Amino acid sequence: MMKILVILLAAISLLSCKVEKKKEVALLDANKFAMLVDEKNVSLYTLESGNGVCMQVTNLGARVVSLWTPDRKGNYEDIVLGYENIDRYIHNEGERFLGPVVGRYANRIANGQFSLDGVTYNLPINNNGQSLHGGLKGLDMVVWDVDKISKNEINFSYISSDGEEGYPGTVRYNMSYILTPENEFKIVYTATTDKATVINLSHHGIFNLRGEGNGRITDHILTIYADYITPVNKVLIPTGELMPVENTPFDFRKPTAIGERIDVENDQLKNGGGYDHNWVVSNRTTSEIKHVATLYEPTFGRVMEVWSDQPGIQFYSGNFFNGKVKGKYGKTLNYREGLALETQKFPDSPNQPQFPSTRLNPGETYTHTCIYKFSTK
Repeated sequence: MMKILVILLAAISLLSCKVEKKKEVALLDANKFAMLVDEKNVSLYTLESGNGVCMQVTNLGARVVSLWTPDRKGNYEDIVLGYENIDRYIHNEGERFLGPVVGRYANRIANGQFSLDGVTYNLPINNNGQSLHGGLKGLDMVVWDVDKISKNEINFSYISSDGEEGYPGTVRYNMSYILTPENEFKIVYTATTDKATVINLSHHGIFNLRGEGNGRITDHILTIYADYITPVNKVLIPTGELMPVENTPFDFRKPTAIGERIDVENDQLKNGGGYDHNWVVSNRTTSEIKHVATLYEPTFGRVMEVWSDQPGIQFYSGNFFNGKVKGKYGKTLNYREGLALETQKFPDSPNQPQFPSTRLNPGETYTHTCIYKFSTK
């Protein structure tokens, strides 16, 4: 009965979302996201903070499809990149990772291989000889069950079978998306397993605080509270070292325009084609939720704070967008017109014993909280 109720709620999803000052924003048509995938119903759901933020989510990959926030004058834009119907996510011809959860292992695992308790596991290779974001059919491409939905919260679950995409253990995931009255987009992940495995989940929203298709993100002002990055080789696998950011283009400890140093001569920037690196969160305790980054767009005044209890945050500056595909409003998705700030453990940790462990054992619970908080100044 609960599943039927959830489907009915999706079917009657409003085509507009009431936001502050009684303004409305035009939302995507839920009918264009209604489909049967892997014998499970896919739908589009609408959430509201009650204080000016509105979001649409599909249970295919738990993707955030649209996210409307006001600028300093109260004008609204959709600040995440995405597509206007479910078919474009399934039969993707451009950027695959627009707005979903990624895993079982977010980021890269070298050569698609790791060992655990003397057993070597081989994963699908899908990125320059490496395994990226869970493989060919990671958590971004599966249909999540919608267990509960309210005006401002949606609860997902998914069971990943032993051997799925090469990973050991049957893993049970639970994940909540919550829009709070403080205009926070809060993500809470938990997972359990029946066999030792590795887990690293993250949200892969691609943001542009000007709005989708409204120009480059290089003028956004970024602060990352981190003294080190994990430097990478030419295929973006960490070398295993920690590199101080001081006196490098990676020092965002003070607010700095993303484009200020992105094209300087630097081996790490060359390897990433710009910024595509993991920053090591400073002064972190194991369970503490910390303010790890702030993004500010000066023309319209939107601000996005990032809070997390994870040891790392991946900053990706949209280096691989090529303008060959269009977003949901018919505008091309061009070079460096979107960015990601992904809270996570470190890339390739299963092969880097000196990094924080991503191992999950039976009887343990993986937990991860990430918050994107929106405001203006």
